[in-house]
Amino acid sequence: MSLSAVLLAAGSSPSPTPSESPTALVPSLQDAQESATNAASWVEQNWSTWLSIGLRVLLIVVIAAVLRMTLRRAITKLIDRMNRTAQAVDGTALGGLLVNVERRRQRSQAIGSVLKSVASFLIMGTAALMILGTFEINLAPLLASAGVAGVAIGFGARNLVTDFLSGVFMILEDQYGVGDTIDAGVASGEVIEVGLRVTKLRGDQGEIWYVRNGEVKRIGNLSQGWATAGVDVTVRSDEDLDRVKATLAEVGEQMSKEEPWNEMLWGPIEILGLDSVLLDSMVIHLSAKTMPGKALTVERELRWRVKRALDAAGIRIVGGLLPAPEEEPPADPTAGMAAPSAYSNTGSPQAQAATPLVSPPASK
Repeated sequence: MSLSAVLLAAGSSPSPTPSESPTALVPSLQDAQESATNAASWVEQNWSTWLSIGLRVLLIVVIAAVLRMTLRRAITKLIDRMNRTAQAVDGTALGGLLVNVERRRQRSQAIGSVLKSVASFLIMGTAALMILGTFEINLAPLLASAGVAGVAIGFGARNLVTDFLSGVFMILEDQYGVGDTIDAGVASGEVIEVGLRVTKLRGDQGEIWYVRNGEVKRIGNLSQGWATAGVDVTVRSDEDLDRVKATLAEVGEQMSKEEPWNEMLWGPIEILGLDSVLLDSMVIHLSAKTMPGKALTVERELRWRVKRALDAAGIRIVGGLLPAPEEEPPADPTAGMAAPSAYSNTGSPQAQAATPLVSPPASK
């Protein structure tokens, strides 16, 4: 029942005409009683509808709040369990690398933030639509407007949406994390912060790169799995191969037993054989699996040890010792002398022509 109908039912009279007397403008007690009776009857007819709508709205709000709180607590427990879980790999150092505290903390926080935001948006959005439907509001225009606005925002901020979605999948798939050394194509370096939109890298020169997740087309993670250290040993072609191999094997075995190289090496140093054989040299290749990011350090130490071992065994590398300098012939004493000149003979015509003229003595 509309407000105008209620007023008419309550006994509101039309505006008096000038011909009516002033006493007719004052409502009588009977009119007031009829108005109160009509209003009470209208409230009595509609209070059940109001109560039903209010209870439904209250029930929707309570269910949405409880469901949201329950999901947020479940997500928090899941994130805490992710932080406590240590995924060691057969007790190797790789397990310790994967349990990087800062990396796992940032990754779990990002995942938890995304899940909580998605859960809150879905629950509260659904509850708001249900409440509007309870008041018998037509939701079709609202949903159509929201769809158009969403499409417009998607086109206008497509780069932002791309960055966000790429960051979400990157974190969920654990493609890289804090402490990893990666090659992102547009930049490379050590990851110092992982976000849903931007990843921060520290380059080799100390510079910080801000890489948008949507711009990354490929990722080369240099900190997952293992690295390979390779060293080429070039010796003269007339050396005994068995002797060279035994010397190199001894170097590798000794290095694998010493600290800290026994932790960096995740496998024995293997002698893979000859890479090339030339007339004056041959190349022997050594290889070993190392911790991620430690290949260069292992290669330098291995070259140092190989050089010392070959020198001690008398095995010459290409170039060998410098040849002894050849004795130079004695210097020619006349090499620095000038050729004889015609002016050295005072009797020669040239010398006489060059002799200064002497002026005759003055007469007395």
